[in-house]
Amino acid sequence: MPPDPSLPVELVARDEGEGPVVVLLHGVGGSHTVWNAVATELAPHFRVLVPDLRGHGRSPAPAQAEYSFDEHEGDLLALLDRKGIASAHLVGLSGGALLALRVALNHPERVRGLVLVSGAAYCDNHTRAIAQRWIETYANEGADAFALRTLKDLYYPDWMEAHMEFADQVRAEVPKQDFGPASRWSRAMMAFDERNRIASVARPTLIVQAMDDEVMDASHGRILRQSIPGAQIRIFAQTGHMVPTERPHETAEAIAAFVRSVEAAPRA
Repeated sequence: MPPDPSLPVELVARDEGEGPVVVLLHGVGGSHTVWNAVATELAPHFRVLVPDLRGHGRSPAPAQAEYSFDEHEGDLLALLDRKGIASAHLVGLSGGALLALRVALNHPERVRGLVLVSGAAYCDNHTRAIAQRWIETYANEGADAFALRTLKDLYYPDWMEAHMEFADQVRAEVPKQDFGPASRWSRAMMAFDERNRIASVARPTLIVQAMDDEVMDASHGRILRQSIPGAQIRIFAQTGHMVPTERPHETAEAIAAFVRSVEAAPRA
């Protein structure tokens, strides 16, 4: 019999450094590599665990999986168990931020601190429209049109203009990728809504928000800040959705300062 796609898969992960564990979660269609520069800065001070989520990067892609948040959550908890990690600081980008939020709500005992980068408590109509446009562009216009569309939506224009070699690399890589899992996770993301539970987040939380995010509007950062008790917020101007790529040093500094403050605080 084929394996049950709802059972946890063994995620492939970058794992280096020592100290408090910091888990970095990528978003839809990404991989652990989006965190490379940030992870390199954090690894001398913390144990950094950076997985490829199911169907992304080097991790398995179960054929019949829905790529639901329940499945991703099960995979992540299984990874922590396999690594012998009782609790960790969860840092998520975009869809990874939604996943980190879900884990903090459902399994607070596994979370020491929570960092939500370009995240939200729910997927609004604007983000749904962006995701649907990506799906339709890929299906109707092909891989290169899809790459150009996502580059325009995900990155701040001035940063993109200064990093055209990065754009060329993305355009070369997109035709080689299988976006089936990303498309299914994207559809699951469209139904994400934790507004009724967000105030019950019981772990220290840092929100990192870009003022010029064209995918998750900056208003989501304010909603999270107002809804999560004691949450801190860090806002980057002239920055697009992909904060760890555009602002890796500042992102690493913000995460490191937050983790140190949580670790130094008395625990109940």
